[in-house]
Amino acid sequence: MFTSIFVQLLQDKGITPYRIAKETGISQGLMNEYKSGKKSPNIQNLIKIADYLDCSTDYLLGRTDNPDSHKNKLK
Repeated sequence: MFTSIFVQLLQDKGITPYRIAKETGISQGLMNEYKSGKKSPNIQNLIKIADYLDCSTDYLLGRTDNPDSHKNKLK
């Protein structure tokens, strides 16, 4: 699930894996493996990617259809 959602978000936002790697500190090699589906991110990298793409980790993992679910936290 992660790979297809991740790739779609990259396309929708016009962002390259290289750019995310550079700005999050995740290696470009890992980012390419995430994009190709060879690996899934560990929890720390998943959080960095979600923060960078301004979506929830649940959305990236396919647990919700709402990419903005992280913005609906109780106050």
